[in-house]
Amino acid sequence: MKSARLVLSIVLLSAITIALAQSGAQKPTDKVAPTEAQKSFTLLKTLAGNWEGPVTVDPPQSGMGNGTVMQLSLRVTSRGNALVHELRESGKPDDPAHHDHPVTMLYLDEDRLLLTHYCDAGNRPRMVARTSPDGKTVEFDFLDVAGGTKYGHMHHAVFTIIDANHHIAEWSFMMPGDKLVHGRMDLKRAQLLQCSKIAV
Repeated sequence: MKSARLVLSIVLLSAITIALAQSGAQKPTDKVAPTEAQKSFTLLKTLAGNWEGPVTVDPPQSGMGNGTVMQLSLRVTSRGNALVHELRESGKPDDPAHHDHPVTMLYLDEDRLLLTHYCDAGNRPRMVARTSPDGKTVEFDFLDVAGGTKYGHMHHAVFTIIDANHHIAEWSFMMPGDKLVHGRMDLKRAQLLQCSKIAV
């Protein structure tokens, strides 16, 4: 009986040793290079924080004049798997039920970086990213839209990083009748703006 237990123990230890050796052999020792989508997502996550800056709208729209100051919040969430982008007009109450307060989610979907924009127009367009050769601009092209487009839908977005404290965000909105309205925000980190106001 003791010899049967000993043989069984040796067989089990041998099987475990072989299994561990095989699993170790299957693991690559070299790291896989990040995809363009992963690089772009990592770059955009460096924008996490609060931003503020004027918007330019072309052609001008009623209700939002050129020079209107916008406030933007970018927050990494879901264990680093998503970036939340929230926008609102400075000076307006923080009341998303009564004032524009669109939310955009950026996330990786296998080998693509996607953006889903939860629009105040009541729809959810999705866009897919491509990165500029210099790696400082991430451009999102329209993929599809869920929900009605009676009032139009967001159609294109571009994020250009100037430096750690300055970036440009450009959005294109497709109005009914396929007329594009372009918005451009020149954004600076909010805490830097506060510090410069205190220093004056």
